[in-house]
Amino acid sequence: MKPVLLRQENISHGDLLLVAPGHPLPPFPVLPEMTPALPDQPDILLQSHAAQSLQRLIATLDGWKQVTAVSGFRTQEEQEEIWRDTQAKEGLAFTQKYVALPGHSEHQTGLAIDLAAQSARIDFICPDFPHTGIFQKFRQLAPQFGFIERYLSGKESLTGIAAEPWHFRFVGVPHSVVITEKHWVLEEYLSFLKNATAPGHPFSYRLRGIDFELFYVPMEKQAETTVEIPDSMSYSLSGTNAGGIVLTLWRSPHEG
Repeated sequence: MKPVLLRQENISHGDLLLVAPGHPLPPFPVLPEMTPALPDQPDILLQSHAAQSLQRLIATLDGWKQVTAVSGFRTQEEQEEIWRDTQAKEGLAFTQKYVALPGHSEHQTGLAIDLAAQSARIDFICPDFPHTGIFQKFRQLAPQFGFIERYLSGKESLTGIAAEPWHFRFVGVPHSVVITEKHWVLEEYLSFLKNATAPGHPFSYRLRGIDFELFYVPMEKQAETTVEIPDSMSYSLSGTNAGGIVLTLWRSPHEG
């Protein structure tokens, strides 16, 4: 077995961060590297690894001429401006429904992207990304590349945001596949991991011949802790911004 040291600051970093009405953005001492979400749109940014996955997904679909990015990473100032402008044009009720409160927007993590069908006129707040054609194929294939459709119809009471079929969030594989298969939103997935898993009692999942083990480590009452994992397994970790850390372990077929 090998030790993995988890620290309190790990809670605020990673692909599984929950940023929502009840979970404000954690402070980022240093923002992750951002790159253009799509090669021909240099002003719309994502965290580098999320942008690379998005580009591979669109390339797989050969969707460069049909799918366009509308909004990616936003600063606090940009989110405040969008909130003010939308409220002035559409009113408070509409704004609360479709625009996250500044400091509570996934766009401020650099892990969220709004997409649209390529068109001469695109609505910035509610772009058209239909459940037909290449757009639905994108939606179906997205989990294989680490993305989920973040705000689902019928889940508004959990997310605090209206259904947004244009808004996709990078959470990474295998999380994206599990979330989509279960028809969960991120809130439900993190709740499942928190309540049903622990070190020594992981959730096991097999994908593409790789065996994954996922579990949650609560950090509310400790500055740091050490978790023992098998020597034969690789791992990554992500904070949840909700009091804990999720460890993802995997063993490739050739590793036995």
